[in-house]
Amino acid sequence: MTTSSTGAPQRKLGSLLVTGGAGFIGSSFIRYLFRQPDFGGRIVNYDLLTYAGNLDNVEGAVDAARYKFVRADICDFDTLLKTCEQENVDTIVHFAAESHVDRSILGPSAFVQTNVIGTFQVLEVVRKLPSIHLHHVSTDEVFGSLGPTGAFTESSPYQPNSPYSASKAASDHLVRAYAHTYGVSTTHSNCSNNYGPFQFPEKLIPLMVLNMLEGRPLPVYGDGMNVRDWLYVDDHAEAIWLVLRSGKTGESYNVGGRAELANLPLLERLIDIVASETGRDREDLRRLITFVKDRPGHDRRYAVDSSKIEAELGFRQRHNVDTGLRETVRWYIQNNAWIERVRSGAYREWLDANYAKR
Repeated sequence: MTTSSTGAPQRKLGSLLVTGGAGFIGSSFIRYLFRQPDFGGRIVNYDLLTYAGNLDNVEGAVDAARYKFVRADICDFDTLLKTCEQENVDTIVHFAAESHVDRSILGPSAFVQTNVIGTFQVLEVVRKLPSIHLHHVSTDEVFGSLGPTGAFTESSPYQPNSPYSASKAASDHLVRAYAHTYGVSTTHSNCSNNYGPFQFPEKLIPLMVLNMLEGRPLPVYGDGMNVRDWLYVDDHAEAIWLVLRSGKTGESYNVGGRAELANLPLLERLIDIVASETGRDREDLRRLITFVKDRPGHDRRYAVDSSKIEAELGFRQRHNVDTGLRETVRWYIQNNAWIERVRSGAYREWLDANYAKR
């Protein structure tokens, strides 16, 4: 590591392996890096391309001379190790994860396999190749549910309440243990709810926007007053880049959007934006709201204290919730081809024909 003019450490980041780089947040990070004039390194996008992975997310946004895609499973130690050795990887940015809470309730096995065993295999590779620095991306959901006040800090106790959050908590603990026991180089971040372009349509914001555009019901769990802190995905990508370059080895950083909203008020904002962008009648859209039975163990409130990354690394959210939501709605309105391709079997057929699993 070198030192910047401000005294902060600066890592040399020449060859990055991004796990889950075809997913929503991982692909945003890849697009972000290739927009940075001071990034001259290479990126290996390592992704199994399960249902939410989509190479269209990075199409046209990468420098082909400095980019490689590998379709493989993070649970496959041999392929992961071989890729890191062949590509001279000096940094792993670990996004790959199963992340949908409802899916974890219906089928927790895949979450344990990917989020726990997968992270274990990544750590074993780093233990084998100790020159590699690992940044592990996690979630605020590991901290459980908050009352009406307060916010999660880096020292908040872990109290996961869903199979998804429990599997991410386990992966966080493994990263900490490997850093402490084996001395591997790590940094770690826990983020709030991400939103923005290219998010898979099962998640709340794209689901609501697309249902409005198609005149479908807008399902709201319980009373609609579960609160989340909303973080625009490109802001999250910038935060991770700051941590990679200058974050202290062994440290954890919380990344939030400073944008707390309950689900029902969030939906009301989306209705207003969709109405103004498309000319649809607001009241017609509001009549689509349908309250449904709450999901088991639904956490009431999350809020993230980002003061550490702001004070130490100068992070600032570039999008407030109003500008971020409007940009997101406009993207879904303007990218029907991406939506239809994701929803149809055509993409999966093309994928299997062109990118066999290793």
